[in-house]
Amino acid sequence: MIKDYFRIAISNLRKRRLRSWLTMVGIFIGIATIVALVSLGQGMKIAIDEQFSTLGVDKVIIQPRGGFAPPGSSAITTELTTDDEEFVGRIKGIAETTSFAVTSVKFEFKDQVRHLQAFSIPTSGGRKLFEEVHNMKIEEGRDLAKGDKFKVAIGKALAEDDIFSPNMEVGDKALINDNEFKVIGIWERIGNPPDDKTISVSEDAFREIFSIPKRVDFILARTEAGETPRAVADRVEKELRKHRNVKEGNEDFSVSTSEELVNTFGDIINALQVVLIGIALISLIVGGIGIMNTMYTSVLERTREIGIMKAIGGRNSDILKIFLIEAGLLGTMGGAIGIAIGYTMSKAVEFYAVNALKITFLKTYFPWYLIVGALAFSYSVGIISGILPARHASLQEPVEALRYE
Repeated sequence: MIKDYFRIAISNLRKRRLRSWLTMVGIFIGIATIVALVSLGQGMKIAIDEQFSTLGVDKVIIQPRGGFAPPGSSAITTELTTDDEEFVGRIKGIAETTSFAVTSVKFEFKDQVRHLQAFSIPTSGGRKLFEEVHNMKIEEGRDLAKGDKFKVAIGKALAEDDIFSPNMEVGDKALINDNEFKVIGIWERIGNPPDDKTISVSEDAFREIFSIPKRVDFILARTEAGETPRAVADRVEKELRKHRNVKEGNEDFSVSTSEELVNTFGDIINALQVVLIGIALISLIVGGIGIMNTMYTSVLERTREIGIMKAIGGRNSDILKIFLIEAGLLGTMGGAIGIAIGYTMSKAVEFYAVNALKITFLKTYFPWYLIVGALAFSYSVGIISGILPARHASLQEPVEALRYE
């Protein structure tokens, strides 16, 4: 009997192909948007988690508070210093510390001038901690070492992405704030374009050449084994507040743990997904209304057919099931098409991000529950939208239905 219900429903949809396709537009647009956004969001979250996996959960990060500009810019109204780093290193629960500073520089290569970000790299104490946090590896040439005063390592984008013509190579020379530097290394691509355009200079040279004797923009600390990072971070905040002579609530610095940074990124991605999916749900609501309208129209067009089915023994439940199956099929087919479109859209975004924008952390992820959930959701939208028209059809009186013209 169920097979007959499906056969009748499919036959009715085939007879009205154009209307069926137009009805499904709202469904597959909504489902495609949801599938694309969720897959990209989950893929990005997984990629970021992988990036942060090397960071570990035993790190505490201290940075100046103020402004939204990059570190080292004039919008940052407060400064941390090497004295602050030394003080943090003496706080109970801190095993070791390191720091680095960032500044904007004029970078000139073969008469082409670009304004880039340069950051200092510790070449002695704290180097291992620095590398754990940044997960940076030299791909060509060699790393910076102590005594490399007029030498620089550059991001992969400067060597591959046509920022300069020709691209830079190991051994090339460039002017940084009118000082000549030699490129001795090229970092592996991180996947974040701003980071891949940076240049790195050894800490001693950085402070001398750019006249930044004591300022630091980030203090990185590793907690001792057995310590709770959040408890250590609270202790650092309390002690540093006293050291810098600021009152509670008026801190000119912020203290966070590596785990909190990961959670913050995850919360931002989730919040963005919720907003965008909420917008996509509007398409599904429109699609549901379209199914309801189509089903009501179908009921009116098939009033005599309903009367004939009832006259030859069809029950109300039979009529109800036929129309509900038809509505469910509209929703399911719209969902299936939406999943295919969403998959294609997200893969296209991933391809463009990786190949054109060089953003490697924008990836797609399609878990089985996303596909099953999208199909189930689209089916439910179809069924819910078809309930009222199906009930209206099932309650028609046979005699009145047979008289309908």
